[in-house]
Amino acid sequence: MNGAESLIQTLVNGGVNVCFTNPGTSEMAFVAAVDRVPGMRTVLGLFEGVCTGAADGYARMTGTPACTLLHLGPGLGNGIANLHNARRAHSPLINIVGEHASWHLKYDAPLTSDIESIARGVSGWIRRSTSAASVPQDGAEAIVAAMQPPGQVATIIFPGDCMWNESSAPMRPLPLPQPAPVDAVTVDRIAELLRRGERVTIYIGHVALSKRGMVLAARIGAATGAKLLSDRFTARIQRGAGVPEIERIAYPIPQALKQLEGTQHLVLAGAKAPVGFFGYPNLPSELWPADCQIHTLATLEQDVLGALEALAEAVNAPHELAAVAYAKPEMPTGALTLDTIWASVAAHLPEGAVFADESVTSGRMADPLLAHAPQHDLLPVTGGSIGQGLPVAVGAAIACPGRKIINPESDGSAMYTIQSLWTMAREQLDVTTIMFNNRAYRILQGEMKSVGMTVAGPKADAMLRIDQPTLDFVQLAQGMGVPASRATTLDEFNAAMVRAMQSQGPKLIEVIV
Repeated sequence: MNGAESLIQTLVNGGVNVCFTNPGTSEMAFVAAVDRVPGMRTVLGLFEGVCTGAADGYARMTGTPACTLLHLGPGLGNGIANLHNARRAHSPLINIVGEHASWHLKYDAPLTSDIESIARGVSGWIRRSTSAASVPQDGAEAIVAAMQPPGQVATIIFPGDCMWNESSAPMRPLPLPQPAPVDAVTVDRIAELLRRGERVTIYIGHVALSKRGMVLAARIGAATGAKLLSDRFTARIQRGAGVPEIERIAYPIPQALKQLEGTQHLVLAGAKAPVGFFGYPNLPSELWPADCQIHTLATLEQDVLGALEALAEAVNAPHELAAVAYAKPEMPTGALTLDTIWASVAAHLPEGAVFADESVTSGRMADPLLAHAPQHDLLPVTGGSIGQGLPVAVGAAIACPGRKIINPESDGSAMYTIQSLWTMAREQLDVTTIMFNNRAYRILQGEMKSVGMTVAGPKADAMLRIDQPTLDFVQLAQGMGVPASRATTLDEFNAAMVRAMQSQGPKLIEVIV
């Protein structure tokens, strides 16, 4: 058994059975081995950013890692943007990066690069295999590293000879690390704070934005009067009917400051204290009041849900809360606007849908319209590196066959990883992409004003518009095998949503906004 075969079997033994691949010469031993070792599904992406983003989406939905197969340093570099997003999402993910044969490195061939340095900015753990015999151990330890709470990117660099030479036997799974418990003293201290009757905001994120976490937070809020807010840029949020509605921190700093106005104590549960996405002239970076005290119930590395459970008991929180009721919105009528588009999405939404959302400016009004829709998951923007939505939708679809994946997407962001449509078609993934085409980097037009640059000349304006020539997403999708249509009226959009929700397979609906 060669190194590649032993590696694949080790990964499969440890529950890693999906690999998003874009291989090259150095990875051919791995490519050949997937037919000899059963259990590893391979999904081809035509750009490495598709592979890394898909692995992120898969991890967000399963809580377990997929692996990527990337070609040397440049291949890893092409995947960096979505590895940044995965790092910010705390997604468990394993990069398998090929390297020149160990004896070839001294010749400084054209594709030679410092792979460790490229990986360092997005990886919590890096290992270079030194022999074929060490490969299975390296693979087993990579799984453990990726699952280190709250989850991280693990990168293994495999020289070609480590892949094709004779190896040792595959490893059985190693014990996985568990989140550290929160001590009773901390829980009692926060409970006492909540009893004092001062203005407290509990700020939750990551696993606390599961249904269980939000029910616990809502129970604590009901018992103590504490205000509840949630992280906006987190891996996954469960929401809709039956899930407490917890307001997300606003993106614009003035709105976020208003949300936290008057807070005397900010209690963190699975989240870092909120700061502005960017620094702006004459606006603070920290979003909490200057005289507010920060308290930590549980860090991301700790058992956040266990801590919320203990806190709910400590404050005698009610065990029953009125659930958010399902209220099917009426079918919208009138003009095709962002409000009517989102109302239509809510009206057609099936139970258990997953939103891989990169709608950016077009999606800011969606939360209240979807709050009472059937229960669903939201996979938001995390690290802010654009090009996330389409590949995250690919990974979510691989992770959750049988669930409808909806990808509200921005035109500018889509062009970074548009190749994802080809993978959707090849794998026949049940993803409906709603392409908001405003023919501009609309968010940057707003950011220009936010940093005080109120007058934009013709060259500046041209850098923020993508309408010369216009992008035809219907033709782009069809050229990659995805059926597509364009909605120019609300009736056309309603009809397209009905078709998409009642049939299987990838589809794209372009809306000009």
